[in-house]
Amino acid sequence: MSTLSPPAVAPVAAAPDAGASERRVRSLSGLLPYMRPYRGRIALAIFFLVMAAASTLVFPIALRSLIDNGLVAADPGARVMALRNHFLELFGVGAALGLFSASRYYMVSWLGERITADLRNAIYAHVVQQSPEFFESTQSGEVLSRLTTDTTLVQTVVGSSLSMGLRNSVMGLGALVALIVTNPYVMTQVFGILVLVVLPSLYFGRRVRKLSRASQDRVADSSAIASEVLNAIPVVQSFVQERREAARFAQATEGAFETARRRTTVRALLVGFIITATFGALLWGLFQGTEAVIAGRISAGHLGQTVVFVIIFVSSVAVLSEVYGDVLRAAGATERLMELLAARSPVAEPAAPIALPPARGGSAVRFEHCTFHYPSRPRQASLIDFSLDVKPGETVALVGPSGAGKTTVLQLLLRFYDLQHGQVLVDGVPVQRASLAALRQRIAVVPQESTIFSTSALENIRYGRPDASDAEVMAAAKGAFAHEFISALPEGYATYLGERGVRVSGGQRQRIAIARAMLKNPPLLLLDEATSALDAESERMVQAALDAAMRDRTTIVIAHRLATVLRADRIVVLDGGRIVDVGSHDELVARGGLYARLAAMQFDLEAPGPADGTRPQPA
Repeated sequence: MSTLSPPAVAPVAAAPDAGASERRVRSLSGLLPYMRPYRGRIALAIFFLVMAAASTLVFPIALRSLIDNGLVAADPGARVMALRNHFLELFGVGAALGLFSASRYYMVSWLGERITADLRNAIYAHVVQQSPEFFESTQSGEVLSRLTTDTTLVQTVVGSSLSMGLRNSVMGLGALVALIVTNPYVMTQVFGILVLVVLPSLYFGRRVRKLSRASQDRVADSSAIASEVLNAIPVVQSFVQERREAARFAQATEGAFETARRRTTVRALLVGFIITATFGALLWGLFQGTEAVIAGRISAGHLGQTVVFVIIFVSSVAVLSEVYGDVLRAAGATERLMELLAARSPVAEPAAPIALPPARGGSAVRFEHCTFHYPSRPRQASLIDFSLDVKPGETVALVGPSGAGKTTVLQLLLRFYDLQHGQVLVDGVPVQRASLAALRQRIAVVPQESTIFSTSALENIRYGRPDASDAEVMAAAKGAFAHEFISALPEGYATYLGERGVRVSGGQRQRIAIARAMLKNPPLLLLDEATSALDAESERMVQAALDAAMRDRTTIVIAHRLATVLRADRIVVLDGGRIVDVGSHDELVARGGLYARLAAMQFDLEAPGPADGTRPQPA
């Protein structure tokens, strides 16, 4: 299977402008990079296509010879021999047509499947490299719609419609040339009439193209709704909103249907107009030919040849009108796909990345006067003049109210976003100058909401290090206190956990995520509410596992439950994107302030937390 990088495509403006129609016409050219690797097969498909069309065009000539020489011959014996030879010639034409048509069908179908697969692979590989900023404005359901519905339309054109269009273009053009050569005066009149057919067709074609794009957008809207709701089905059902969500989806589907209906109406008018006008023009030519036979100017075989050429031409035009509609739909779909490929992540690989030095006893982390606004909230700063030094092997806890900027610190460290001001350094190297893969390879994250993939427990843990052996995976699971419950599953480590891990509890999902991070064994560990989904007993077990995992590595912990950060070397208190206090638990409680208030509320409600069993005193 070929590996293709997304082609460089200029972004398409969202707002319509004077050049919008021209861009849509050129949108199919975006497929050229995916067709280029198969030039040899495309040439072979074109060869079979031309030979199949030529075989079809030879048939009327052989039929004329049969009528004039086989049926009209005076001598009965000569007539029988002539008929035999002519029918053998016609059979040869049919056999050649069958062979070339089958070869053409196989080649173009192969090309359609292969090019579509490459296009899907390129789009998916491009999307998964986008920064979180991309997904702030793009719904996953819309991306899935483009990966499935839009690429299927492209496959229909590349693997079928385009071939039919080229074949019927060759046949139609050949039939038209033959008609003009054999009946030049009459067919010149017909050709002039056909030119007038093209002008209204162009108008209808633009309408179909615009409506095709709008139809695909409406289908993507319904897909986005379905994806969002199905991923949150427990919430939907717990709030008894099934009927409301079904009605919302039905409304989106009706919108897609109405747009498709308008597109189909215009396309039907286009097809009907082209076929009717073309048929009428050619009937005029056929009427002239019939009068010529009666007048003795041409033979009966000549008229029969003309009739078959007329049938070929009319049928070719009819097929081309259908293909034209398919091409217009595919042009709209291709335009959407090219827009997706044109998206460029603001977090880009550096042109000359700096190698990160070896980490001994953990990584050093430094934030220098960092100010950051999320792209979706440009007027609200998430961090303001944030500076922090974390030494190798140190454990630092970030605490504060929701929205204080704690998770933002971790996202900047992973370089999911780039700062507006300041810089972040890991082991002395600015994260913007380091390779993204190298940077993220030395970091393991245990997020607040554990992600479980639709595969086995073994493979979910192995995701942290794909080359790890089964024994290493099990050792990580034991370290995260997950081995016991995994072994109790119906098939042990081979048990399929379901979509988003629905077959295990929230606490079990969290322990699998911790085992995944422990298996990666990085010098820098990020814990974002890593024990938030655990009960009291599981929390004690996992906290002990985390204490072991934090040895000999740098750890940054985010926690709302302050009992999980009491052993941190330093506690950094954030509020409104600023550091408002730093110290140990006892120091912060003694000083009063935000941390002391948080500690007073939590420990009064949650009971003792410090290791010595004493109770922190409210400020």
